[in-house]
Amino acid sequence: MEPYVLVVAGFGVLVLLTAWLPMVLRALPLSLPICCVGLGAALSTVPTVYDLTPHPGLHLALIEHATEAVVVISLMGAGLKIDRMIGWRRWAVTWRMLGIGMPLTILALTALGTALLGLGTAAALLLAASLAPTDPVLASDVQVGHPDEDHEDEPRFALTSEAGLNDGLAFPFVNLALALAGGGGLAGLSWSHWLAVDVLWKIAVGAMLGAVIGRALGWLTFHLPNLSKLSRTGDGFVALGVTCIAYGCVQAVDGYGFVGVFAAALALRASSRGHDYHRKMHDYAEELERLLMMVLLVGFGAVLVGGGLLHALTWPAAAFALVALLLVRPLSGWIGLLGSGRSLGDRAVVSFFGIRGLGTVYYLSYAFGHAAFEQTDLLWATAGLTVLISILMHGVTVTPVLRALDRRMGRDTASAQLDLTLAPPPA
Repeated sequence: MEPYVLVVAGFGVLVLLTAWLPMVLRALPLSLPICCVGLGAALSTVPTVYDLTPHPGLHLALIEHATEAVVVISLMGAGLKIDRMIGWRRWAVTWRMLGIGMPLTILALTALGTALLGLGTAAALLLAASLAPTDPVLASDVQVGHPDEDHEDEPRFALTSEAGLNDGLAFPFVNLALALAGGGGLAGLSWSHWLAVDVLWKIAVGAMLGAVIGRALGWLTFHLPNLSKLSRTGDGFVALGVTCIAYGCVQAVDGYGFVGVFAAALALRASSRGHDYHRKMHDYAEELERLLMMVLLVGFGAVLVGGGLLHALTWPAAAFALVALLLVRPLSGWIGLLGSGRSLGDRAVVSFFGIRGLGTVYYLSYAFGHAAFEQTDLLWATAGLTVLISILMHGVTVTPVLRALDRRMGRDTASAQLDLTLAPPPA
Protein backbone atom coordinates (compact mmCIF):
# COMPACT_ATOMS: atom_id res chain seq x y z
CA MET A 1 0.00 0.00 0.00
CA GLU A 2 1.32 3.44 -0.91
CA PRO A 3 2.17 5.78 2.01
CA TYR A 4 0.15 8.50 0.27
CA VAL A 5 -3.05 6.49 0.72
CA LEU A 6 -2.35 6.06 4.44
CA VAL A 7 -1.66 9.77 4.81
CA VAL A 8 -4.98 10.65 3.14
CA ALA A 9 -6.91 8.21 5.31
CA GLY A 10 -5.13 9.40 8.43
CA PHE A 11 -5.92 13.01 7.61
CA GLY A 12 -9.58 12.07 7.22
CA VAL A 13 -9.57 10.50 10.66
CA LEU A 14 -7.93 13.64 12.05
CA VAL A 15 -10.61 15.86 10.52
CA LEU A 16 -13.36 13.76 12.11
CA LEU A 17 -11.59 13.87 15.47
CA THR A 18 -11.33 17.66 15.15
CA ALA A 19 -15.12 17.83 15.09
CA TRP A 20 -15.87 15.06 17.59
CA LEU A 21 -13.30 15.37 20.37
CA PRO A 22 -14.17 18.91 21.60
CA MET A 23 -17.77 17.78 22.22
CA VAL A 24 -16.68 14.64 24.07
CA LEU A 25 -14.02 16.37 26.18
CA ARG A 26 -16.14 19.28 27.44
CA ALA A 27 -17.25 17.42 30.57
CA LEU A 28 -13.84 15.83 31.23
CA PRO A 29 -10.68 17.20 32.90
CA LEU A 30 -8.88 16.89 29.57
CA SER A 31 -8.27 19.16 26.62
CA LEU A 32 -8.04 18.70 22.87
CA PRO A 33 -4.29 19.59 22.82
CA ILE A 34 -3.53 16.79 25.31
CA CYS A 35 -5.26 14.25 23.07
CA CYS A 36 -3.46 15.57 19.98
CA VAL A 37 -0.02 15.35 21.56
CA GLY A 38 -0.78 11.90 22.93
CA LEU A 39 -1.97 10.72 19.52
CA GLY A 40 1.21 12.00 17.85
CA ALA A 41 3.43 10.39 20.46
CA ALA A 42 1.59 7.07 20.06
CA LEU A 43 1.87 7.18 16.26
CA SER A 44 5.60 7.83 16.46
CA THR A 45 6.11 4.51 18.22
CA VAL A 46 5.19 2.77 14.95
CA PRO A 47 8.57 1.91 13.36
CA THR A 48 7.76 3.40 9.94
CA VAL A 49 6.48 6.66 11.44
CA TYR A 50 9.40 6.81 13.87
CA ASP A 51 11.90 6.62 11.02
CA LEU A 52 10.12 9.36 9.06
CA THR A 53 9.82 11.83 11.96
CA PRO A 54 12.58 14.48 11.77
CA HIS A 55 13.90 16.86 14.40
CA PRO A 56 12.22 20.27 13.95
CA GLY A 57 15.61 21.91 13.46
CA LEU A 58 15.91 20.16 10.09
CA HIS A 59 12.85 21.89 8.60
CA LEU A 60 12.90 25.40 10.03
CA ALA A 61 11.14 27.15 7.13
CA LEU A 62 8.28 24.64 7.04
CA ILE A 63 7.73 24.80 10.79
CA GLU A 64 7.98 28.59 10.82
CA HIS A 65 5.30 29.08 8.17
CA ALA A 66 3.00 26.34 9.49
CA THR A 67 2.98 27.76 13.03
CA GLU A 68 2.77 31.30 11.64
CA ALA A 69 -0.43 30.36 9.77
CA VAL A 70 -2.22 28.90 12.77
CA VAL A 71 -1.22 31.82 15.00
CA VAL A 72 -2.52 34.53 12.63
CA ILE A 73 -5.82 32.67 12.13
CA SER A 74 -6.13 32.33 15.89
CA LEU A 75 -5.53 36.07 16.33
CA MET A 76 -8.34 36.87 13.88
CA GLY A 77 -10.74 34.60 15.78
CA ALA A 78 -9.71 36.12 19.13
CA GLY A 79 -10.26 39.67 17.90
CA LEU A 80 -13.67 38.91 16.41
CA LYS A 81 -15.08 37.41 19.61
CA ILE A 82 -14.13 40.26 21.95
CA ASP A 83 -17.28 42.26 22.72
CA ARG A 84 -15.63 44.97 24.80
CA MET A 85 -14.66 48.23 23.08
CA ILE A 86 -10.95 48.98 23.33
CA GLY A 87 -10.01 51.65 25.85
CA TRP A 88 -7.52 52.53 28.56
CA ARG A 89 -9.81 51.77 31.52
CA ARG A 90 -11.83 48.99 29.92
CA TRP A 91 -8.63 47.12 28.99
CA ALA A 92 -6.72 48.05 32.16
CA VAL A 93 -5.94 44.46 33.13
CA THR A 94 -4.66 43.73 29.61
CA TRP A 95 -2.32 46.73 29.63
CA ARG A 96 -0.98 45.66 33.02
CA MET A 97 -0.26 42.14 31.80
CA LEU A 98 1.45 43.45 28.66
CA GLY A 99 3.31 46.39 30.17
CA ILE A 100 4.35 44.88 33.50
CA GLY A 101 3.78 41.13 33.55
CA MET A 102 5.34 40.28 30.19
CA PRO A 103 8.58 42.32 30.56
CA LEU A 104 9.04 40.89 34.06
CA THR A 105 8.60 37.39 32.64
CA ILE A 106 11.19 37.98 29.92
CA LEU A 107 13.68 39.52 32.37
CA ALA A 108 13.29 36.68 34.87
CA LEU A 109 13.52 33.93 32.25
CA THR A 110 16.60 35.53 30.68
CA ALA A 111 18.34 35.59 34.05
CA LEU A 112 17.22 32.03 34.73
CA GLY A 113 18.54 30.86 31.35
CA THR A 114 21.99 32.30 31.95
CA ALA A 115 22.23 31.14 35.57
CA LEU A 116 20.61 27.70 35.33
CA LEU A 117 21.34 26.64 31.75
CA GLY A 118 24.63 28.45 31.20
CA LEU A 119 23.35 30.19 28.05
CA GLY A 120 24.77 33.35 26.58
CA THR A 121 22.73 36.54 26.65
CA ALA A 122 21.39 36.16 23.11
CA ALA A 123 20.26 32.53 23.51
CA ALA A 124 18.79 33.14 26.97
CA LEU A 125 16.85 36.18 25.72
CA LEU A 126 15.54 34.25 22.73
CA LEU A 127 14.31 31.42 24.95
CA ALA A 128 12.70 33.92 27.33
CA ALA A 129 10.99 35.91 24.57
CA SER A 130 9.71 32.72 22.94
CA LEU A 131 8.22 31.45 26.20
CA ALA A 132 6.82 34.76 27.48
CA PRO A 133 3.61 35.15 25.41
CA THR A 134 0.35 33.45 26.28
CA ASP A 135 -0.40 31.32 23.24
CA PRO A 136 -3.55 32.43 21.36
CA VAL A 137 -4.03 28.96 19.84
CA LEU A 138 -3.90 26.78 22.94
CA ALA A 139 -5.53 29.42 25.16
CA SER A 140 -8.88 29.06 23.37
CA ASP A 141 -10.31 27.02 26.26
CA VAL A 142 -9.85 29.95 28.66
CA GLN A 143 -10.95 32.69 26.27
CA VAL A 144 -14.27 34.47 25.91
CA GLY A 145 -17.09 32.78 24.03
CA HIS A 146 -18.57 33.53 20.63
CA PRO A 147 -19.36 37.13 19.59
CA ASP A 148 -22.21 38.58 21.68
CA GLU A 149 -22.19 35.56 23.99
CA ASP A 150 -22.39 36.04 27.75
CA HIS A 151 -18.98 34.60 28.62
CA GLU A 152 -16.86 37.76 28.80
CA ASP A 153 -15.98 37.87 32.48
CA GLU A 154 -12.77 39.64 33.43
CA PRO A 155 -10.42 36.59 33.56
CA ARG A 156 -11.57 35.27 30.18
CA PHE A 157 -11.41 38.73 28.63
CA ALA A 158 -7.95 39.42 30.06
CA LEU A 159 -6.53 36.13 28.77
CA THR A 160 -8.12 36.62 25.33
CA SER A 161 -6.90 40.17 24.84
CA GLU A 162 -3.47 39.39 26.30
CA ALA A 163 -3.04 36.42 23.97
CA GLY A 164 -4.17 38.58 21.05
CA LEU A 165 -1.51 41.22 21.60
CA ASN A 166 1.44 39.66 23.38
CA ASP A 167 2.53 37.44 20.49
CA GLY A 168 3.27 40.54 18.44
CA LEU A 169 4.77 42.38 21.42
CA ALA A 170 7.26 39.56 22.01
CA PHE A 171 8.80 40.26 18.61
CA PRO A 172 10.93 43.25 19.74
CA PHE A 173 12.71 40.98 22.21
CA VAL A 174 13.18 38.24 19.62
CA ASN A 175 14.70 40.86 17.30
CA LEU A 176 16.90 42.04 20.16
CA ALA A 177 18.14 38.47 20.59
CA LEU A 178 18.85 38.30 16.84
CA ALA A 179 20.80 41.56 17.03
CA LEU A 180 22.82 40.28 19.98
CA ALA A 181 23.57 37.02 18.18
CA GLY A 182 24.70 38.72 14.98
CA GLY A 183 26.33 41.84 16.34
CA GLY A 184 28.82 40.52 18.85
CA GLY A 185 26.86 41.13 22.04
CA LEU A 186 25.75 44.16 24.02
CA ALA A 187 28.75 46.29 23.05
CA GLY A 188 27.84 46.30 19.36
CA LEU A 189 24.10 46.88 19.85
CA SER A 190 22.40 50.10 18.78
CA TRP A 191 19.79 50.59 21.49
CA SER A 192 18.34 53.68 19.85
CA HIS A 193 17.71 51.78 16.60
CA TRP A 194 16.13 48.88 18.48
CA LEU A 195 13.85 51.18 20.47
CA ALA A 196 12.89 53.39 17.52
CA VAL A 197 12.41 50.68 14.89
CA ASP A 198 11.79 47.31 16.53
CA VAL A 199 9.68 48.65 19.39
CA LEU A 200 7.97 51.90 18.42
CA TRP A 201 7.77 51.86 14.61
CA LYS A 202 6.84 48.23 14.01
CA ILE A 203 4.26 48.10 16.79
CA ALA A 204 2.70 51.41 15.74
CA VAL A 205 2.59 50.41 12.08
CA GLY A 206 1.03 47.06 12.93
CA ALA A 207 -1.65 48.61 15.16
CA MET A 208 -2.56 51.57 12.94
CA LEU A 209 -2.41 49.91 9.54
CA GLY A 210 -4.24 46.85 10.86
CA ALA A 211 -6.99 49.08 12.26
CA VAL A 212 -7.30 50.98 8.96
CA ILE A 213 -7.53 47.72 6.99
CA GLY A 214 -10.11 46.34 9.42
CA ARG A 215 -12.22 49.51 9.14
CA ALA A 216 -12.00 49.55 5.35
CA LEU A 217 -12.96 45.90 5.04
CA GLY A 218 -15.68 46.45 7.64
CA TRP A 219 -17.18 49.12 5.39
CA LEU A 220 -17.10 46.69 2.44
CA THR A 221 -18.65 44.00 4.59
CA PHE A 222 -21.40 45.90 6.39
CA HIS A 223 -21.94 49.38 4.94
CA LEU A 224 -21.98 49.07 1.16
CA PRO A 225 -25.39 49.29 -0.54
CA ASN A 226 -27.47 46.28 0.42
CA LEU A 227 -26.90 44.24 -2.74
CA SER A 228 -23.09 44.68 -2.63
CA LYS A 229 -22.09 44.21 1.00
CA LEU A 230 -19.92 41.18 1.76
CA SER A 231 -22.03 40.12 4.70
CA ARG A 232 -24.84 39.13 2.32
CA THR A 233 -22.72 36.27 1.04
CA GLY A 234 -22.93 34.47 4.38
CA ASP A 235 -19.49 32.99 3.74
CA GLY A 236 -17.38 32.65 6.86
CA PHE A 237 -14.15 32.30 4.90
CA VAL A 238 -14.18 36.08 4.42
CA ALA A 239 -12.37 36.05 7.78
CA LEU A 240 -9.48 34.21 6.12
CA GLY A 241 -9.28 36.87 3.41
CA VAL A 242 -9.21 39.66 6.01
CA THR A 243 -6.49 37.80 7.91
CA CYS A 244 -4.26 37.39 4.87
CA ILE A 245 -4.74 40.97 3.66
CA ALA A 246 -3.97 42.46 7.07
CA TYR A 247 -0.96 40.23 7.71
CA GLY A 248 0.50 40.64 4.23
CA CYS A 249 0.10 44.43 4.09
CA VAL A 250 1.55 45.03 7.55
CA GLN A 251 4.50 42.72 6.93
CA ALA A 252 5.12 44.42 3.56
CA VAL A 253 5.76 47.78 5.29
CA ASP A 254 7.94 46.16 7.97
CA GLY A 255 5.38 46.17 10.77
CA TYR A 256 4.42 43.35 13.10
CA GLY A 257 1.84 41.28 11.25
CA PHE A 258 0.57 39.59 14.42
CA VAL A 259 -0.35 42.99 15.88
CA GLY A 260 -1.87 44.01 12.54
CA VAL A 261 -4.17 40.98 12.31
CA PHE A 262 -5.50 41.42 15.84
CA ALA A 263 -6.02 45.16 15.29
CA ALA A 264 -7.82 44.44 12.02
CA ALA A 265 -10.10 41.94 13.77
CA LEU A 266 -10.98 44.47 16.49
CA ALA A 267 -11.67 47.19 13.91
CA LEU A 268 -13.75 44.84 11.78
CA ARG A 269 -15.83 43.91 14.81
CA ALA A 270 -16.26 47.57 15.79
CA SER A 271 -17.51 48.53 12.32
CA SER A 272 -20.87 46.85 13.03
CA ARG A 273 -20.63 45.38 16.49
CA GLY A 274 -23.99 43.64 16.78
CA HIS A 275 -24.15 42.05 13.31
CA ASP A 276 -24.74 38.30 13.19
CA TYR A 277 -22.14 37.90 10.43
CA HIS A 278 -19.35 38.31 13.00
CA ARG A 279 -20.30 34.95 14.46
CA LYS A 280 -20.21 33.35 11.01
CA MET A 281 -16.66 34.65 10.40
CA HIS A 282 -15.52 33.74 13.89
CA ASP A 283 -16.87 30.20 13.64
CA TYR A 284 -15.03 29.64 10.35
CA ALA A 285 -11.77 30.99 11.80
CA GLU A 286 -12.20 28.84 14.90
CA GLU A 287 -12.82 25.66 12.91
CA LEU A 288 -9.84 26.27 10.64
CA GLU A 289 -7.66 27.09 13.64
CA ARG A 290 -8.71 23.91 15.42
CA LEU A 291 -7.93 21.75 12.41
CA LEU A 292 -4.48 23.29 11.89
CA MET A 293 -3.80 23.10 15.62
CA MET A 294 -4.59 19.38 15.69
CA VAL A 295 -2.29 18.67 12.75
CA LEU A 296 0.59 20.61 14.31
CA LEU A 297 0.12 19.18 17.80
CA VAL A 298 0.02 15.64 16.46
CA GLY A 299 3.30 16.51 14.75
CA PHE A 300 4.59 17.97 18.01
CA GLY A 301 3.77 14.75 19.84
CA ALA A 302 5.52 12.77 17.12
CA VAL A 303 8.76 14.78 17.28
CA LEU A 304 8.81 14.45 21.06
CA VAL A 305 9.36 10.71 20.59
CA GLY A 306 10.42 9.99 17.02
CA GLY A 307 12.14 13.29 16.26
CA GLY A 308 14.29 13.30 19.37
CA LEU A 309 13.14 16.76 20.46
CA LEU A 310 13.95 16.02 24.10
CA HIS A 311 17.23 14.16 23.57
CA ALA A 312 19.28 17.20 24.65
CA LEU A 313 17.21 17.70 27.80
CA THR A 314 19.09 18.10 31.08
CA TRP A 315 17.97 18.25 34.68
CA PRO A 316 18.63 22.02 34.83
CA ALA A 317 16.48 22.41 31.69
CA ALA A 318 13.65 20.46 33.34
CA ALA A 319 13.97 22.69 36.41
CA PHE A 320 13.87 25.75 34.12
CA ALA A 321 10.56 24.58 32.59
CA LEU A 322 8.94 24.01 35.98
CA VAL A 323 10.13 27.31 37.42
CA ALA A 324 8.99 29.18 34.30
CA LEU A 325 5.45 27.81 34.54
CA LEU A 326 4.94 27.51 38.29
CA LEU A 327 6.80 30.58 39.56
CA VAL A 328 7.87 33.09 36.93
CA ARG A 329 4.63 33.52 34.97
CA PRO A 330 2.28 33.43 38.01
CA LEU A 331 4.44 35.84 40.03
CA SER A 332 4.96 38.22 37.12
CA GLY A 333 1.25 38.25 36.36
CA TRP A 334 0.38 38.73 40.03
CA ILE A 335 2.77 41.68 40.32
CA GLY A 336 1.34 43.19 37.15
CA LEU A 337 -2.19 43.02 38.56
CA LEU A 338 -1.39 44.55 41.94
CA GLY A 339 -3.57 47.61 42.40
CA SER A 340 -5.90 46.62 39.56
CA GLY A 341 -8.90 46.29 41.86
CA ARG A 342 -9.62 42.76 40.69
CA SER A 343 -10.51 40.00 43.15
CA LEU A 344 -7.97 37.48 44.37
CA GLY A 345 -9.67 34.76 42.32
CA ASP A 346 -9.55 36.77 39.11
CA ARG A 347 -5.88 37.61 39.59
CA ALA A 348 -5.05 33.99 40.34
CA VAL A 349 -6.80 32.69 37.20
CA VAL A 350 -5.21 35.28 34.90
CA SER A 351 -1.75 34.79 36.39
CA PHE A 352 -1.84 31.00 36.31
CA PHE A 353 -3.25 30.37 32.81
CA GLY A 354 -0.31 31.71 30.84
CA ILE A 355 -0.43 28.82 28.37
CA ARG A 356 2.66 28.20 26.22
CA GLY A 357 2.28 26.60 22.82
CA LEU A 358 2.75 26.97 19.09
CA GLY A 359 3.81 30.61 19.27
CA THR A 360 6.95 29.45 21.09
CA VAL A 361 7.73 27.02 18.27
CA TYR A 362 7.22 29.81 15.72
CA TYR A 363 9.64 32.20 17.40
CA LEU A 364 12.37 29.60 17.79
CA SER A 365 12.13 28.43 14.17
CA TYR A 366 12.04 32.04 12.95
CA ALA A 367 15.08 33.04 14.98
CA PHE A 368 17.15 29.95 14.11
CA GLY A 369 16.50 30.67 10.44
CA HIS A 370 17.83 34.24 10.73
CA ALA A 371 20.88 33.95 13.01
CA ALA A 372 23.25 31.41 14.55
CA PHE A 373 22.62 30.65 18.22
CA GLU A 374 24.52 28.47 20.66
CA GLN A 375 23.14 25.18 21.99
CA THR A 376 20.11 25.12 19.69
CA ASP A 377 19.30 21.52 20.65
CA LEU A 378 19.12 22.53 24.30
CA LEU A 379 16.87 25.48 23.42
CA TRP A 380 14.54 23.20 21.44
CA ALA A 381 14.45 20.62 24.25
CA THR A 382 13.81 23.19 26.99
CA ALA A 383 11.09 24.96 25.03
CA GLY A 384 9.52 21.65 23.99
CA LEU A 385 9.35 20.39 27.57
CA THR A 386 7.90 23.70 28.76
CA VAL A 387 5.18 23.56 26.11
CA LEU A 388 4.45 19.91 26.94
CA ILE A 389 4.11 20.58 30.67
CA SER A 390 1.93 23.62 29.94
CA ILE A 391 -0.38 21.58 27.71
CA LEU A 392 -0.76 18.90 30.38
CA MET A 393 -0.98 21.16 33.42
CA HIS A 394 -3.31 23.79 31.99
CA GLY A 395 -5.34 21.24 30.03
CA VAL A 396 -6.15 19.20 33.14
CA THR A 397 -7.00 22.22 35.31
CA VAL A 398 -8.95 24.36 32.84
CA THR A 399 -12.31 22.55 33.14
CA PRO A 400 -12.62 22.52 36.97
CA VAL A 401 -11.28 26.08 37.28
CA LEU A 402 -13.70 27.49 34.69
CA ARG A 403 -16.57 25.57 36.25
CA ALA A 404 -15.78 27.21 39.58
CA LEU A 405 -15.54 30.58 37.83
CA ASP A 406 -18.93 30.06 36.17
CA ARG A 407 -20.52 29.04 39.45
CA ARG A 408 -19.18 32.19 41.07
CA MET A 409 -20.67 34.23 38.21
CA GLY A 410 -24.05 32.50 38.65
CA ARG A 411 -23.91 30.61 35.35
CA ASP A 412 -25.20 27.09 34.75
CA THR A 413 -21.96 25.13 34.62
CA ALA A 414 -23.38 22.01 32.97
CA SER A 415 -24.85 23.83 29.98
CA ALA A 416 -21.79 26.05 29.73
CA GLN A 417 -19.50 23.05 29.45
CA LEU A 418 -21.71 21.30 26.92
CA ASP A 419 -22.34 24.49 24.91
CA LEU A 420 -26.11 24.00 25.28
CA THR A 421 -28.86 26.55 25.76
CA LEU A 422 -31.26 25.52 28.48
CA ALA A 423 -34.94 25.66 27.61
CA PRO A 424 -37.04 27.81 29.95
CA PRO A 425 -39.10 25.87 32.53
CA PRO A 426 -42.75 25.25 31.62
CA ALA A 427 -45.24 27.79 32.89
